[in-house]
Amino acid sequence: MRASCCFIEPSCRKVEICNPYPPGKTDRALSGKMTATSSSLRFSGCFVTLLIWGCTSVVCLVDEKLTAQPATTIDTTHGDSTLSFVCGTNSHSCVGYCSFCHEEFSAPTMECLHYLLVHLCIPKFDHAMTSMNSTNWCTWGNVSNYYSNLSLCTEEISDCLMIPWPNPLVEQTFVDIHSKFFKECPSEELSDPPPVIVMALVITPICLIPLMVSLVVLKTKNGDGSS
Repeated sequence: MRASCCFIEPSCRKVEICNPYPPGKTDRALSGKMTATSSSLRFSGCFVTLLIWGCTSVVCLVDEKLTAQPATTIDTTHGDSTLSFVCGTNSHSCVGYCSFCHEEFSAPTMECLHYLLVHLCIPKFDHAMTSMNSTNWCTWGNVSNYYSNLSLCTEEISDCLMIPWPNPLVEQTFVDIHSKFFKECPSEELSDPPPVIVMALVITPICLIPLMVSLVVLKTKNGDGSS
């Protein structure tokens, strides 16, 4: 019985196969090895298949959970369980305004509205006004766009918080704006009328005075003569 190892000569194609078993047991040994090898391969294949299937199932389940999990949103139409009040729906920013008031003030109070106006609406208007020359503040065409944006900002936040607009806080905001930027602007209601109207108003009573005096004197003379 030969017990040498099998080898392949690198310089030629001769292959020597060593058989450690006797001639009569060769077929059975090879058959046993093939059967064992085949069983081992089948077992390894099944194990790998089960491993791949298990990993794929876990990954799929995780992906399904991540995909199926809805994003956290606030139903601004009928209110949300996280809010203690109903939020308006006139703007996409309403959720942010309502959430802020809920977290900081527990309700859409006037104090919360004041905070939002001071930190969101008024700074934009102040920046726009200070970016231009103060001599242009009194020209309506230069400030009308900024003035309208300020008005829309106050209206949007008030509607989101379900606070009536206009309200005393918004009115006070505009009073402060006018006192700060438009105090020196002349008012059209208090401006002087055209010179023609002023002249007519002045001359009319002056002309009427001599006429009235003449009528009085004439009436007095007629009265004395008849008596």
